[in-house]
Amino acid sequence: MKINKFYYYSPQKLTLIEVKNLVPKVIISVVAFFILIVTAIVSINYFLLDNTSIVFKNNQKAIIENSYKKEISLLNKKYNKLLNSVNNLKDNSNDLRLAVNLEPINIESDKIGIGGSKFDIYNHSLDNLELTSVYNYINEIETKLKIEKANFDKVLEKFESNKKLFEVIPAISPVNCAIGDKFGMRYHPILKRKRMHHGLDFLANTGEKVYAPGDGIVTFVGNRGGYGKVIKIDHGYGYVTLYAHLSKFKVKKKQRVKRGDIIALTGNSGSLSTGPHLHYEVRHKGISLNPRNFIFDNIRLFDGTSKKDFYAYKGK
Repeated sequence: MKINKFYYYSPQKLTLIEVKNLVPKVIISVVAFFILIVTAIVSINYFLLDNTSIVFKNNQKAIIENSYKKEISLLNKKYNKLLNSVNNLKDNSNDLRLAVNLEPINIESDKIGIGGSKFDIYNHSLDNLELTSVYNYINEIETKLKIEKANFDKVLEKFESNKKLFEVIPAISPVNCAIGDKFGMRYHPILKRKRMHHGLDFLANTGEKVYAPGDGIVTFVGNRGGYGKVIKIDHGYGYVTLYAHLSKFKVKKKQRVKRGDIIALTGNSGSLSTGPHLHYEVRHKGISLNPRNFIFDNIRLFDGTSKKDFYAYKGK
């Protein structure tokens, strides 16, 4: 086979020079170029795949972290809800223990016996905790709730064995109205400073009927400074209730009253009243208690009558 020869012109020699070994040189150049292209493609693919893998791993990590955050957030809400339930149950239980002459439980000495845990369920925050730790704390607070419920059940058993106490203890709302200001520290709208609010304020219009929440003897009927027209009832067992800012009295001093008797009408009397309402207090041996803990939705515990039936019977 005849192979064509290739020449190129050399300006220096002013003549044509034959190109020798052209085919091997071309082959080598093509192979080298091919290897270069393949190497470039492999390098680019490796770089892209490596970056894709990193992005995928980061995305997976972010998804897992978000999932944990959501789960911990839900558990945190459950924890706070359970903690509130425990605290409310403990407060109610302690107030009712006083009512049936049982010693109140000391919150500081009442610890949970769970495997030596040092976790303070009353003050600890669940932020930045491991998921397993959160589950442990939830189990701990649930156990605490069971303990408080057992204490509360003990109080109810004591109630059932003391019928006389049922008759006198404040057990119903003195008016069939919504609660406004609650028991505790508050900013006084007239005095313009924070001070203890020893009772509940009911959002009652002038002329609403005020009921005795339990049997007792009226010990005071008259005016008392900023409280305006006031009635006090001694229920025995150390319990006294007070009703302020009244508009009209329906009872007299030393009069015996039964639970559900109308004792007054609501009003706006007294210099510390900002509008028509009823201020209601419950005291035990001179100590202010939260009256909300003495308003039972199911007063069948006391006299066989439901709250709904009671107010229906009283025409309110």
